[in-house]
Amino acid sequence: MHLGPAAHRAADAEQPGLGLLGDRAAAADAVDVDAPGAGHRLGRALDRVQVDPVDGLLDGPQVGGADDLDDPLLERRPGIALRLYELAAPRPQDLFVVISNSGVNSVVVEMALHAKERGHRLLAITSRAHTAALPAVHPSGKKLADLADVAFDNAAPPGDALLPLPGGGAVCALSTLTGALLVRMTVAEAAAQLLASGDRPPVYVCANVPGGFEGNPELERRYVGRIRRTAG
Repeated sequence: MHLGPAAHRAADAEQPGLGLLGDRAAAADAVDVDAPGAGHRLGRALDRVQVDPVDGLLDGPQVGGADDLDDPLLERRPGIALRLYELAAPRPQDLFVVISNSGVNSVVVEMALHAKERGHRLLAITSRAHTAALPAVHPSGKKLADLADVAFDNAAPPGDALLPLPGGGAVCALSTLTGALLVRMTVAEAAAQLLASGDRPPVYVCANVPGGFEGNPELERRYVGRIRRTAG
């Protein structure tokens, strides 16, 4: 298995959107992450990437509880996105990051529509190959990539898995690897842009290093009422 070409395609696709995260952080705004289905773990990775302010929208307490998150059809339920948006109470200057391989299910398309209708910038992480292989299912006829200001291609194939198995099926999903690469590259560039403009990146420091536990409360106070703590 050779991941080099896919990783390079994902990295190259990221270049046009490098400024979005830095712009939002410089304005002391929040980055709201909607990552249902297969993208949820990647969304949580962005939530823990040690750059605040990141607010994970698809958390159990916000959609009704952990049982709701176990529903495999959650991302297809109409109306969930508006409920999440209203609970998050974002400001117009907040950046939205929506993560979905297929980019066609109700929650991701509705969230993208709500964000754009309310003036938010929208960054998507999706699979161009997967979304091209599927028809639009939302009544608007739109897919996630159609609505994003910048859409990063994670270079994953339809279905995500790379290695076909005899008799059908496949293993070794690609999107978590290339998606994490895109997230890290974007955060690194955002930090570089903030430093170049004379701003300190609002980073959350590990509590197990000297000064980390003492310094983090000050950062939390900066975003009080905007960023929720989640277990995990």
